[in-house]
Amino acid sequence: MHVEDLARAHAAALAKLQSGSGEIAVNLGTGSGFSVLEVIETARRVTKRPIRHQVVARRAGDPPRLISGGSRAKEVLGWVPQRPSIEDIVADAWRFLFDPPRGFTD
Repeated sequence: MHVEDLARAHAAALAKLQSGSGEIAVNLGTGSGFSVLEVIETARRVTKRPIRHQVVARRAGDPPRLISGGSRAKEVLGWVPQRPSIEDIVADAWRFLFDPPRGFTD
C-alpha cells in the first residue's frame, strides 16, 4: 500500500474518532496484492539497477497469499486507496531515498 493512502486512512480514522463515533476497526487494503517477485521486478524497472534474489521454498506456516480489502474502510471512513499501483509505490519510495521532503534526515 502506498504511504499516502495509509496516511489518508489514518487521518480519516482520527477525524471519525474526534467526531465521537467511538472505536473503529477496519482493515486497509487495495483488494489486490503483489508477489515478492513482482515487487523485485518492479524495483528493477524503476531503479534501473540489478537486484539479486534467490527463490527458495516457502517456510512452514507461510500462507500462499495474503490480500486485504478495504470495503469496511470505505463504508466506515469513506476511504479508498488512490495510489494502488506498485509502480507508483516503488517509484515514490525510491525518490524519497534521494530527495526526502524538507525536515527529513538520515
